[in-house]
Amino acid sequence: MTGRMDGEEPKQGEGGGTVARRALLLGAVSASAVVSIRPALAQTKASVMTCEIPVPDAGRAGQYIAADGSVVPAGTAGAFPAAGHAYKGDDVRAALAGGQLPGTTYDQSKAYTNYIRRLQQGTSGFTCFASLQMPRG
Repeated sequence: MTGRMDGEEPKQGEGGGTVARRALLLGAVSASAVVSIRPALAQTKASVMTCEIPVPDAGRAGQYIAADGSVVPAGTAGAFPAAGHAYKGDDVRAALAGGQLPGTTYDQSKAYTNYIRRLQQGTSGFTCFASLQMPRG
C-alpha cells in the first residue's frame, strides 16, 4: 500500500520526494516563525519599559492621591499632589518590586504605587500596568 488516498501507485518522481519536500517546507516555516517572533518579543519588552502611567490620569488631574492609592480632592490632609508627569514602565516595575519612584519621597512613592495597583481597564496607564504584570520569557 502506498499511503495515497486515491489508491493509485505513485508515478515516477512522486512519493518519497513529496515527504521530503513537506519536511523542508515545515522546517522553513518554523525557522521563519522563530526569526519573526524573537524581534517582536524584544520590541514588546522595549515598549513595556518605555510605556507611561500618569498619576493620576488626565481625567482626574488636579486631584490628590491618598496613601491607599485612592484619588481624593485637592488639599486633603495626608494626601499627595499629582505627580505632574507620567512614570515610565521601567520605573514603575522597580517601584512595584519595592523600590521608589524617581523624584518622590518614600510615602509619596507608596501612595503612587498603590494608585497604580488600583488602575482599572479604561483608565489611562492601565494597559502599561497590565503589561508590567505579564511574565517575561
